[in-house]
Amino acid sequence: MPGQIEARIAELGITLPQAAAPAANYVPFVRTGNQLFISGQIPMGPDGIQFQGKLGAGTSIEDGQAAARLCAINLLAQAKAALGDLDKVVRLVKIVGFVNSAPDFGDQPKVMNGASDFLVEALGDRGRHARSAVGVAGLPFGVAVEVEAVFEVE
Repeated sequence: MPGQIEARIAELGITLPQAAAPAANYVPFVRTGNQLFISGQIPMGPDGIQFQGKLGAGTSIEDGQAAARLCAINLLAQAKAALGDLDKVVRLVKIVGFVNSAPDFGDQPKVMNGASDFLVEALGDRGRHARSAVGVAGLPFGVAVEVEAVFEVE
């Protein structure tokens, strides 16, 4: 039986995917004490990688926001894999978003609102978090956005 958070996610019309396996020599999450660190998640959907491209050079802010939202969904899938139950999340402490950006693109915070807005919708007040939105010259597989997170957990 799903907990409160998973029920809220279902109400949003979202089914959490199976947590993605790492693509290299790292682990998808590390728990130490009451902190859970989730490795960077890319916009991987049911049919593979989505939202490739560079913001400010052919990829729209709206597509960037959708990519960031999908990354956030994948963050919660990893948290569920780590904890077994998302209701063990005390709060989302911080997310860091990396936005594949053209040199003159400066709207990384607008792009990252796609992740932030979803996480607050899904987690309620537990989802209010600190955040960094960083423009980068490139990301793995040419994706538009990658997001990592730190949670406080029971």
